[in-house]
Amino acid sequence: MATPAPAQPRSRTDLFVSFTLLALQGFGGVLAIVQREIVEKKRWMTQEEFVEEWAVAQIMPGPNVVNLSLMIGGRYFGLTGALSALAGMLLVPLLVVLCLALVYAQFAEHPGVAGALRGMGAVAAGLIAATGFRLLGALKANPLGVRVCTALGLACFAAIGLLHWPLSWVLLGLGGLSSTLTYRKLKA
Repeated sequence: MATPAPAQPRSRTDLFVSFTLLALQGFGGVLAIVQREIVEKKRWMTQEEFVEEWAVAQIMPGPNVVNLSLMIGGRYFGLTGALSALAGMLLVPLLVVLCLALVYAQFAEHPGVAGALRGMGAVAAGLIAATGFRLLGALKANPLGVRVCTALGLACFAAIGLLHWPLSWVLLGLGGLSSTLTYRKLKA
């Protein structure tokens, strides 16, 4: 049985609306939501394509999801698609955040507000962890294999989380190492 052809956005408006809805769902982190919507529901990308694009989005300057929206928009509609997806990620959420800032200024001292914000942080961390576990399956197709990728991930966690090394140095070091290993593996 042949796999169905991948879907794609119908228009720039579809990109704008889709990324606006994604952005509005994901305060504090949208990786889990973006992966589910783009890969599983809309089928604009395969799991492997998503992992590859997400890796590129992470090393580019700026917010990862904004970078990903630019890449997806550009993939289907060029510069105007990239700008439509970017506008979807930023326009309505900016207005919501400005309104929330006005409300927060009035109620910042209330203990219930502080508790709610701590709870939202825990939920966001859980969503990111769950998505990480879901994306582990894509490592089977990685040229380095699951063991090397896991070792690099643990080294990254130790360097940043435990040793508190600067992210830029860890990215240069481990990113350079993993790129070199992958290049050699693919070349062989």
